[in-house]
Amino acid sequence: MSGPAAILIGPPGAGKSTVGPLLAGLLRVTFLDTDSDIEAVAGKPVGDIFIEDGEPAFRALEREAVARAITVHPGVLGLGGGAVLDAGTRRLLAGQQVVYLETGFAAAAKRVGLDRARPLLLGNPRAQLKALLEQRLPIYAELAWITVGTDSRSAAEVADEIARQFDSADARG
Repeated sequence: MSGPAAILIGPPGAGKSTVGPLLAGLLRVTFLDTDSDIEAVAGKPVGDIFIEDGEPAFRALEREAVARAITVHPGVLGLGGGAVLDAGTRRLLAGQQVVYLETGFAAAAKRVGLDRARPLLLGNPRAQLKALLEQRLPIYAELAWITVGTDSRSAAEVADEIARQFDSADARG
């Protein structure tokens, strides 16, 4: 199969940016976060892109970054939580080794620190996060090759479980 060794998806606070580098180390590959690519292209942080240019501009940059990364990055790839909303991106993810980092509302709320600057959680962050999860969770589940729960677990435990599942999938052929 061509494409990344693993693609991590999940809501804000699922642990994609934390688990990704650990998993990459276990799989002996590199880690790439598409938000970092977007920031490099735009020359500013994701939050500033949302505020100054708007969500549609960010989503266009994200769509391009994800498509490029799926094509050229052989390691572990972490996608922004909303990347899966794009139909073209969902088509590119079909058949890839997509790992859904499943997180409940309470854990996600604690991890994103509802007072921190998350572009889509401005206004009433608790209500925004709840709505965001309700919209995206079925999409994450549908795209998943593997689903791994992250609540009450360390990033290292999650990375280890994913690596074990990859090892057993390889053994099955």
